[in-house]
Amino acid sequence: MIPMARATPAMIPLGYGKFVRADRVFALVPLEGRARGDGRRTLVHVEGIDEPLIASRSEAAIAKDLVAALGQSSPWATRDDDRQDPLF
Repeated sequence: MIPMARATPAMIPLGYGKFVRADRVFALVPLEGRARGDGRRTLVHVEGIDEPLIASRSEAAIAKDLVAALGQSSPWATRDDDRQDPLF
């Protein structure tokens, strides 16, 4: 058998030049109220880092990038939005 190099996992942008490996993120917590503001939108819990990182991007935007990077199907893609009648 010939050993093969593994592909490096995709890096996910958190905003303001911060990036994390997609396969290391295990929780996203949106900030609310007084905790939110000045570029603080989401806490990102990363394997191997004791304290969560502060992201300036929304929880939904980061989650969408994680789904794409890990090659999983999106929970939003399973809805039948295309069958719904338009409101306007």
